[in-house]
This record gives sequence, structure tokens and C-alpha cells, in this order.
Amino acid sequence: MKIRWPALSTQSRATFWRSLQALNVTRIVIGVVLLLYLAFDVRDGRATTDPAYAHTCIAYFAAAILFGLLTTFWKRRFPLQLACQIATDLAAISLLYLAAGGLRSGLGILYLFPLAGAAILAPLVLALFAASIASIFILLEASWQIFAREGEPPLMQAGMYGVAFFAVVLLVNRLAARLIGQEELASQRGLDLQVQQSINEIVIADVGDGVLVLGADGAIHTANPAARRMLGLDAPAGLRLDAVHGLEPVAGAFARWMGNAATPGLAAVEPVEGEAGPDEAWVILKPFQEQGGADSGPGARRDQPAHLKLRFARVDAGAGVPGRSVVFMEDVSAIENQAQQLKLASMGRLTASIAHEVRNPLSAIGHATALLAEDLHGKAEVRLLKIIGDNVARVNRMVEDILQLSRKAQPYAEPIPLGRFLAELKAEFCETQGLLDEMLWLGGAGAIEVRFDGLHLREVLVNLLGNAIRYASRKPASIRIWPELDPFGTLELHVQDDGPGITPDVRAHLFEPFYTTSSKGTGLGLYLARELCLNNGAKLDYEYRYDPAAGGARKASGRFVITFAQLAAAGTRGQ
Repeated sequence: MKIRWPALSTQSRATFWRSLQALNVTRIVIGVVLLLYLAFDVRDGRATTDPAYAHTCIAYFAAAILFGLLTTFWKRRFPLQLACQIATDLAAISLLYLAAGGLRSGLGILYLFPLAGAAILAPLVLALFAASIASIFILLEASWQIFAREGEPPLMQAGMYGVAFFAVVLLVNRLAARLIGQEELASQRGLDLQVQQSINEIVIADVGDGVLVLGADGAIHTANPAARRMLGLDAPAGLRLDAVHGLEPVAGAFARWMGNAATPGLAAVEPVEGEAGPDEAWVILKPFQEQGGADSGPGARRDQPAHLKLRFARVDAGAGVPGRSVVFMEDVSAIENQAQQLKLASMGRLTASIAHEVRNPLSAIGHATALLAEDLHGKAEVRLLKIIGDNVARVNRMVEDILQLSRKAQPYAEPIPLGRFLAELKAEFCETQGLLDEMLWLGGAGAIEVRFDGLHLREVLVNLLGNAIRYASRKPASIRIWPELDPFGTLELHVQDDGPGITPDVRAHLFEPFYTTSSKGTGLGLYLARELCLNNGAKLDYEYRYDPAAGGARKASGRFVITFAQLAAAGTRGQ
């Protein structure tokens, strides 16, 4: 009969070798005890004179040392090593058993040591075979006492030993088999988990969206390459969001989502109007400029602003496990730029034929409409002619915007005194639109000067103010313009009205060409305004910020922010 050893994993084979080493240590301990027993020459109260007993003890201790060294330095052929060790144990214990006087010596208990080892490390058949050899030897020795006529033969006691041997082997072997099965299952689960973790690492590392794992206090535990690139951090692990310059918007959005204003280290922030939902937020990270001083703290290094969409998810790890949250970050700027490039490609082909194919027919339609207006005076005819004239003017304005965009004129950037420029613009705009002066509030610009083409800046602000009066309540200070320095010393010009904020869905397409929410708009105004800012080295964006005019209410709403490229002379910050 061929005995099959179980196929084991690498972890289980290592466990078997450790168990065999433990068996060798136990064997060495038993050998030391036997040698001490021999040294004190004590056995049942009389001196041991049989030299076979002493020789067997010494030989057994030497074999134990040899097996221990062999198992430690030559971890090969496990079945052969185990069989040799068990056979040596049975032979040595049998010799000691005979030399000590048989069953009355009590050394039969030593058989349990190799039998238990065989039950754990060998298949059940081999373990039962070893138990049968030990039982047969004890029964034969007891039977020999009948012929030796040395008193009543202890057959009953010998039989009980045999039963105990088989019971121990069966019990230990079943327990060991169950433990080995559990270890194999755990090892397989560990391998599956390791494979799944490797797959997750590959997916997370290659995914385009950023993945950020945060603690409840805002500490960064893990960040994939996309998240590190978006945040501008090389080694973010261990940092706190609120401790990194330039990541304050992300820290504030995370604090709002956590819904706990008392979180240590994170400022209490009221919910922002117009945000996407309870688990989403839109933030803008501005370029970080290194500030001097060793105590300035780490900063997020970015060359361009990043418009990010954040989505939060809480990790449900159970009670007693530190709370973790996952933040998924999507760079909306890349999507906006891609959509813009696609539309610009179409618009570039369109502008080549606009002058002759669109403007000339528009001029003819407009001239014909004017001639008809001189002859037709009925209410219905006048209304229809007005509709035609309005639509001709609208299309003509769209054509002018497209042609202006295609020209890409170089700006004539001179230092502009911002305070005087805004005052003149306010007076002109209020007069043109028929607005009261108190409706448009200007923050103090002091002696601030900016480098920007005057005509371009006027066109940008007129466009923003035109959008503002469409939604403002027309109450005093319902439209506000003020300059402000950001935390990095960059000058910003804020334009805000008291109307409803722009929703995130609209914000995602706000600066795309031909996108509009108004039936009377062309969808090019804000796009042209941003292009003019870029042409002057500035940036135009729509951000969710705290309203400084709201006082202690700290109301958060959206506003247009122009970030200037250069500050020539700065006065006090506008309030």
C-alpha cells in the first residue's frame, strides 16, 4: 500500500518543519532528564547498575542532538527525517523500558511522546503503525513475564497502555488534521487577498482619478499617483490637509462633509450654497508660491490652478477600528479643456467662411428689414420686423465675438490704477444700464496697480456685470466688486451678486464656448472673458468663497474671481 503525504502549501510546509524542530527540542529535554536521572543513580529507590541503560541514555541524547542539527540545517526529505526520528525514539524507549525492568518501571509513558509527534506530522496510517508497534512490544514483554515466572504478569495494565496509545494517536491526528485544514484555508485566503491587493494597487495606480484615504482628523494615509499629482505632493502620507498650504479648500470640503465642526485642527465651515450634494464638492486649488522661512510648513506645488470635483465615501470597518474615509478626485479642468479644444476646432473651421457666408447675408437681411419698416406700419408687421431685427442683431453679435476670438490680438498692458479704473467703469456702466449708484458697491482698491490691457479688462468686467444684473435683486450693494490678496500674496478681483449661486452642473460647462442658460445669450461671453484674461497673463474662474460683506453670518456663495499675474504696487487689502 502506497502512503500519500498531503499536498501542502509553502506556509504549511514551513509550519511542519517548525513542528519537527519543536519535537527535536522536546527529545533533547527528555535526553537531559534521563542523563540527570542516571547521574543521581536513582530509580525506584535503588542504584542503577545495568550498563545497557546508561549506554542507551547517552546514545539517545547524542541522537537527539544530531536530529536537531539535521532538521535545522538540512530542511529536505521531511518524510525520511520524520520516519528515522520516530523509529529511533521507539527503539531507544524500548531498550530503556527493558533495561529499567519493564512495565513496573513506568517508562512506558515515554511512548506517548513519539506517538503524538507521529500523529501530528505523519499520515494516520503511519501513526497507527507506530502505535501498534509500541503496543505489541509492551504486550510481548508482559507475556514474557509468564515464562520468566516473575510474579503475576501485568497483562491488563499492558492492554490499557495499548488502548491509550491508539486513543492518543486518533485524537491528536484528528485535531492536527483540522488545524492543518484551517491553516491551509487561511493560507489560500491570504494568497487570494494578496492577489486581489496587487490587482487593486495596479488599478488604483493607473486610474486617472485621484484616490485619497483620510483619517477622521484629516491626516493623509494613502494617495495614488493621480491624487499626488492633483494635490502637488510627493510624499503626502502622514500630512494633514489643513497643515499643507494651498489645500485649504480640500480641508474645508472634507470638514463640511464630516459634519463635525469640532474636529481638531479643521475649521468649522458652513455648507456652501450650490454644492453638488452631501457627498460631493467642487474646489479650486491655486498655484502655490513658496514663502520664505523654515516654519512656513509644507506646500502643494502646482504651476496651474486645478478645478477638482471631490466625492467622499466612508469606510465601514466595524467597531473598534479607526475611522477612514476615501476621497475620489476628478480633475474637471482637463475635461473642460478637452471640451473647449473640440469646440475650438469646429469654430476654427467655421470662422474661415463667416465673413462672406454669414455676415453678407445678415447685412442684406438687416437692410431689407429696415426698408420694410419704412413702408409697413401695422402692429403685426412691426412686431414681426422687430423679431427679425433682434435675431439679426443677435447673430451679428455672435459673428463679431467669433471673429474677435479668432484674431487673438496682442494686449497692450500698461499699469492701470485699479481704484480709478473701477470708479470710471462703475459710473459708465450705471449710466448705460440705468442703474442706481448704490446698487454697485466697490471695495477700496487703495494704490493697487495691475498690468492689464485697459480695453480688455473693461470688456471682461462689463461681461461679468452684465451677467450679474440679470440675477441680482437690484437692492443697494446687490452687486459687489472688490480686490483682495489671497493667502499667497496674489491679487484677486472679486465680482459677486446676491442672486442664486451657479449650480455645479452649470459650473462644469460655464466657460465652454456656445454654452448658455439664457435664451438671449450666445454662449461666448464668459468664454471670451476668460480668453482675454489668459491673453493678459491673468485667470478667470468661478469659485465658492465666504462673503466678506456678510459680516458675522459668514455666508458662503459663488463669485467670479480674476487672478492677476503681476501686482505692481499694493495698498491695503480691500474689504
